[in-house]
Amino acid sequence: MTQTAIEIAPDSALLVIDVQRGFDDASFWGPRNNPAAEENIAALMDAWKASGRPVVLVQHASRVAGSVLAPDQPGYAFKELVEQRRYEALLVTKTVNSAFYGTPDLADWLTARGIGQVVVAGIQTNMCVETTARMAGNLGYDVLVPLDATHTFDLAGPEGLALTADELATATAVNLQGGSFARVVTTAQLLAA
Repeated sequence: MTQTAIEIAPDSALLVIDVQRGFDDASFWGPRNNPAAEENIAALMDAWKASGRPVVLVQHASRVAGSVLAPDQPGYAFKELVEQRRYEALLVTKTVNSAFYGTPDLADWLTARGIGQVVVAGIQTNMCVETTARMAGNLGYDVLVPLDATHTFDLAGPEGLALTADELATATAVNLQGGSFARVVTTAQLLAA
């Protein structure tokens, strides 16, 4: 990844996707990658607070039977790092992969404030983070994804196909930047901007 200077808009919104306790359940999800994800997410939330930029917290309310992210489960709650930083943040609740299909309407909220740039961090890299970033790119936002402020889990697919969490994160980076949906950056680049 090329380390180039990044410009962050004065009103750039940080979208913190699904940083919920249920993702700590290794028996449910399996092996994960990037153990530094939460530390990087916290650093970004602190930087956004210090700069007065808006933060959007996104919470997944699973409708899948037995999900650790169902609203009636303890795993639905935000992880402590988010709870400690819940200052004046918009809360979007969703039941699908994209934060743009949640309540309240994220695009309406961003448009009403004239926000044209979003930074997308959180869980899972190749699921809700990637889906939200792709949709934001399609809607015309300038999208930045600090890949090291995300994490995911190993995943099995059809007919014995499987990818590790690191392979999925690499695929997400290629999909987002190679497909011109977003620029893939690092937490350090954003903090230095």
